[in-house]
Amino acid sequence: MKSKVMIVDDHHLFLEGLQYLLDAYKVEVAGKAKNGREAVTKARILKPDIILMDIMMPEMDGIEALKIIKAEMPEINILMLTTSDEDDYLFEAIKHGASGYLIKNTDGKDLINKLQQAENGEVPLSPGLASRILLEFNKKDGGTEINAKANRETGTYEKLTDRQIEILQIIASGKTYKKAGELLGLSERTIKYHMGRIVDILHLENRSQVIAYAAESGLVEPIKTNLP
Repeated sequence: MKSKVMIVDDHHLFLEGLQYLLDAYKVEVAGKAKNGREAVTKARILKPDIILMDIMMPEMDGIEALKIIKAEMPEINILMLTTSDEDDYLFEAIKHGASGYLIKNTDGKDLINKLQQAENGEVPLSPGLASRILLEFNKKDGGTEINAKANRETGTYEKLTDRQIEILQIIASGKTYKKAGELLGLSERTIKYHMGRIVDILHLENRSQVIAYAAESGLVEPIKTNLP
């Protein structure tokens, strides 16, 4: 992959292990940071394409760093790392522009695959987290912030074509662009194009917010299952 990655975590051993893994897969590590404040400073200097960032850190946590970085450098994809799937943190991360969300015990090959998805403009989520997003945005009020943003710009889902809604429903269920293309008889590139158009039409910031909007608007139903 061509993207430059910055990694952020307050645990030195995890940080070194993550760099070793990325080096093994020939992923360029642009830099490392040990807390959110340092991540903001280094992001301004290094301009990475993707940031892998822990949530719970001293001095400044990952959510606060996410808000600052996305406000100043919206083009950077930020994937949040955590030891467990705390729904409140997931909800906040997506609401403030996180491009994806991964559990730290994710398999190495799967992590690299998720990075490639982010590079391709997809929404990298650990297994089960797509469903949890839908569940949370059906329970919480905060999702209306995303919905209101789309409505304020008159970018309601009524402006989407039937094909775009169909694609959105499939992607929101956790499918990759490749799998969505196979299901619909379309190329992966076509799916990516449509998702980009959906983001523009709804006046949202990224594809993860589109998934949240889809849940809040009732375009997709939460998957009711006991997920790990």
